[in-house]
Amino acid sequence: MTIERMLRMIGGGMVLLSLILAIQVNIHWLYLTAFVGLNLFQSAFTNWCPMVYLLEKLGFQRCQPA
Repeated sequence: MTIERMLRMIGGGMVLLSLILAIQVNIHWLYLTAFVGLNLFQSAFTNWCPMVYLLEKLGFQRCQPA
């Protein structure tokens, strides 16, 4: 699996998890949703994401251009 696919899977999973926790546990879990969204937003402009760095260290490969 490529870094790009893992990044989308982790981001989507974190949003879903924080929404479930906000409904079941405490509304303040929505701050995690905001953090994930802001991180994805800033990475679109800066082309830098801490999760990409971590996934590279774990051995995942980047997608090859077509």
